[in-house]
Amino acid sequence: MPVDKPTRASSHFRLAAGLAMVAGVFLSGYPYRFCMTQSPKNPLHGVTLEAILNALVSQYGWEGLAQHIDIRCFKSDPSVKSSLTFLRKTPWAREKVEALYLRSQKG
Repeated sequence: MPVDKPTRASSHFRLAAGLAMVAGVFLSGYPYRFCMTQSPKNPLHGVTLEAILNALVSQYGWEGLAQHIDIRCFKSDPSVKSSLTFLRKTPWAREKVEALYLRSQKG
């Protein structure tokens, strides 16, 4: 059976993978999807948005959450699913929810 010659693209991919491993970055997919090593300085690392929202709802309730963060999805017919959809599409609202979660974890 003939052996395929390595292509230029595959050798570049192997080179990128090797450099990524040396730099402490792990190659997690093709092409060029990098996953950084665990960051101890980020308190939200590994915490999903759903877990954050569930923790806040259990601590404050929907009414209390709506008082802290003035967002309509917390006020009118709130649900975890609709709130997650809104927060994933709206960076400013997600930042407010994450900030409230961090304050609630410190205190």
